[in-house]
Amino acid sequence: MAMDNRGGKKSFIFTVDEWLRALPRKLFRPGPKGRVRLLAFCVLLLGLIAGAYAAPWYWNRGAEWLRATVKIPAPLLPVPPYRLGLDLQGGAHLVYEADMSGIPERDRGDALGGVRDVIERRVNAFGVSEPLVQTSMSGGKSRVIVELAGIKNVKDAIKEIGETPILEFKEESGEPSRGLTEQEKKDLEKFNADALAKAKDIAKQALATAASSTAFADLAKKFSEDPGSKDQGGDLGYFTRGAMVKEFEAAVFDKLKVNEITREPVKTVFGYHVIQKTGERETEQDGKKVREASARHILIRTKSERDVVPLEQWKGTGLTGKQLKRASVQFDPNTGEPNVSLQFNSEGAELFSQLTERNVGKPVAIFLDGRIISSPTVNEKISGGQAVITGRFTVVESKKLAQRLNAGALPVPINLLSQKTVGATLGEVSLNQSLFAGLIGILAVALFMIIFYRFPGLLATFALLIYTALALAIFKLVGVTMTLAGIAGFILSVGMAVDANILIFERTKEEIRRGRSVGSALDEGFSRAWNSIRDSNVSSLITCAILYWFGTSIVRGFALTLAIGILMSMFSAITITRTFLKLTMGGWAEKHLWWFGAKREIV
Repeated sequence: MAMDNRGGKKSFIFTVDEWLRALPRKLFRPGPKGRVRLLAFCVLLLGLIAGAYAAPWYWNRGAEWLRATVKIPAPLLPVPPYRLGLDLQGGAHLVYEADMSGIPERDRGDALGGVRDVIERRVNAFGVSEPLVQTSMSGGKSRVIVELAGIKNVKDAIKEIGETPILEFKEESGEPSRGLTEQEKKDLEKFNADALAKAKDIAKQALATAASSTAFADLAKKFSEDPGSKDQGGDLGYFTRGAMVKEFEAAVFDKLKVNEITREPVKTVFGYHVIQKTGERETEQDGKKVREASARHILIRTKSERDVVPLEQWKGTGLTGKQLKRASVQFDPNTGEPNVSLQFNSEGAELFSQLTERNVGKPVAIFLDGRIISSPTVNEKISGGQAVITGRFTVVESKKLAQRLNAGALPVPINLLSQKTVGATLGEVSLNQSLFAGLIGILAVALFMIIFYRFPGLLATFALLIYTALALAIFKLVGVTMTLAGIAGFILSVGMAVDANILIFERTKEEIRRGRSVGSALDEGFSRAWNSIRDSNVSSLITCAILYWFGTSIVRGFALTLAIGILMSMFSAITITRTFLKLTMGGWAEKHLWWFGAKREIV
C-alpha cells in the first residue's frame, strides 16, 4: 500500500527507501543516541552469551522442546562443568609428616619441596584432576597437606602417595617392547608368505623374458620395493665383496654368470631379491687386484617382529637414586650457564663409569617416577662418581631439576597423620544451600534497590543479572575451583556490586534536588561518584591480592572469587547501569521525578 505523493506527503515506499539508505551511516557513524543504543545492544548480547555459557542447560531445554514440538533443529550447546573443590565435590583430605632426621638442615626445604612435587605428579598420574598439595614447616615439623577432590578409591591413592620416589638412569634399548600375539604372528607369516609368492612370480616373468636386454629393468621399475634403485631399473652398479649382505653377495659372486637371473628368490634381512648379474671385472685397489661385479635386483620386502611391535626406547642399567649422594646447582665458569651436578657413592660411580663408557655419543635418560626428566648426550667416559647435566636451563629450571633428583635420591619417609573423607552427598547439600543463600541475597539486594531507588534501582537489578552471568562465565572459563569459601566471596561481591550504584544514585538525587535536569544529574552523579568508587574498590582489590598471596587454599579461593566479582561490579555499575539509564531517559523523566526517588527543592 502506498500513499499519494500529492499535497506535500511522501510515499511510504520512499520513506522506507530513505531509511534503508541511511541505515549504514547510522550503524557505522551513529549519533550520541545511536551510540548508546549500540552499546546497550552489545551489553545485552554479551550478557546472553555469558548466560548461555554459564548455564547452557536452560538453552538446551528450550532447544530440545523446539526439536520435539515444532521440529526446528535448534543447536545444543556443550555443557562444560564448573570445577568443584573438595568441600563441594567430595574426596579426601590427607595430612602427612615427613621424617627429616636423616636430612641436613640446609637441605630440608628442598627435600620437602621435592616430596610435594613428587606427590603432585603421582596423584596426577593416578587420575586426580587439580590436586592441592601444600607444605608446612613449623615447630620443627615438616608436613604435607594433600586434598584430592573427586577421588573414589582413597586407599589406592594413599598407597600411591606413600611410595618412595624412584630415580633411574636408563640407556637406549633397541629391543621389542613385547612379544607377538598369536594373531600378530599369523598376520606376519601370511604377509611374508605372500611376499615370497610374489617374488617367485616375478622371477618366472624375468626368466621368461631373459633374452630381452630391457625386460628386467622394466620389471624392476614396476615391482621393486627398493626406493634407491627402483627408478634405475634395479641397477646397483659395480660393488666388491663386503658391500652387500652375505646372501646377496653369494648369489652374485659365486652362483650367477653374467646376464644370468636367479631361478629362486634370494632371501635376506630386507626381503626377497630377484637378481640379474650384469657384469664382472677386476680392478686394482691399494696395489691389489679386486674382483667387482654389477647387478640389478627386484626387491619384495618382508616384515620382521620389529616392524609389528615397537621397540622399547630405554632399558634399565641398575643405576638408580640409591647410588646418588647429592644433586646441586652450579654454574659453568666459562659461559655462566646453570647446570646440575651429580655425586654418586662408590657403587654408583662404578656403574656410571660403565654406563658412560658404552654410551659415548648416545643419550642417557634420567627417569623420576617412571617419567623422563632429562636425557643428556654422553660426550666421554666419566669416572670419579661425578657428572654434570648440561642444557639450556634457566636458574629456576636447574634448581627444580636438582630438587627433583634429591627428592628421588634421598629417602624422605612420609607418615600419614590424619585422613578425612568428604562425601559427595555432603558436598552436594552444601552446594545447594550455598546457591540458595546466594539467590536469597540477590533477591534481597534487588528488592532493596527497587524500593529505595525505584526506576534506577530496577535497571541496577537488571544490570546485576548480567553481572551474575558474566561472573559465573568467567569462573568457568578461567577454571576457578569453586569451594564454599569461593561461593561466599562471590555472594559478598553481589552486595558490593550495588555499592557503586548506591553512591551514584544518591549523588544523582542530590543534583536533582538542586534543580538539574535528570540527564544532567545522572552525568554529574556518575562523574562525582567515580573517585569514591575507584578508591574503595582498589583498596578491596589490594586486600584480595594480599589474601591470595599469603593465604591458604580456602582463603585464596575466597580472595579470587571476590576479586573477580569486584572487577565485574565496577563494569556493571559504570557501564551497564549507566548505558541503560541513558537509553531510557527522555521527556517523561522530567515529569515523573517520583520514579527517581527525588523532587526538586523550591527556592
